[in-house]
Amino acid sequence: MESVLGLVPVIPVVVLEDAGDAVPLARALVAGGLRVVEITLRTPAALAGIDAIAREVPEALVGAGTVLTGEQVTAAVDAGAGFLISPGWTERLLAAMRGSGVPFLPGVSTASEALGLLEHGVTDMKFFPAEAAGGAPYLRSLASPLPRARFCPTGGIDAARAADYLALPNVPSVGGTWMVPPTALRDHDWHRITELARAAATLGD
Repeated sequence: MESVLGLVPVIPVVVLEDAGDAVPLARALVAGGLRVVEITLRTPAALAGIDAIAREVPEALVGAGTVLTGEQVTAAVDAGAGFLISPGWTERLLAAMRGSGVPFLPGVSTASEALGLLEHGVTDMKFFPAEAAGGAPYLRSLASPLPRARFCPTGGIDAARAADYLALPNVPSVGGTWMVPPTALRDHDWHRITELARAAATLGD
């Protein structure tokens, strides 16, 4: 697998507070048609959650988000992450991600940052923070001058905005949190998460 882009229209972005929620959450998302899940490395539970999903939910592709350092690259892959996503990139971080052996999406928010990745042969990237950085109109304006670049916009996107992004030729997938509401996760309302995932899985059709 060379990229996670296009595997699902929406990649759920999860901030996991309790590693015990990881497996039922992943199963709920898969049941709704979203088999790709990003666990952000923002909490102490993240790596344990990635490990649990990788071992117990083989039908899901779990990856690590908010990857900031080479050490986190190693820790995430050791935990079973099948892909890596960062909010930005540096030469050192890019080298670590390229050496990880798994697909990765380095983050950009400007045309110059995207050009830098293209010079390194990287064509798939995260656009973050999407809404604050110009949203769908900005990515539309990049499609002609940067035809090789493909983006996964993330940040401030909800179900309504997602459709606008997915209509663009350079956006195979978006990242979002709306199918995993904090209240549903807190209440272990897996049915609600499955239903929200099911609706998200139809976006872009």
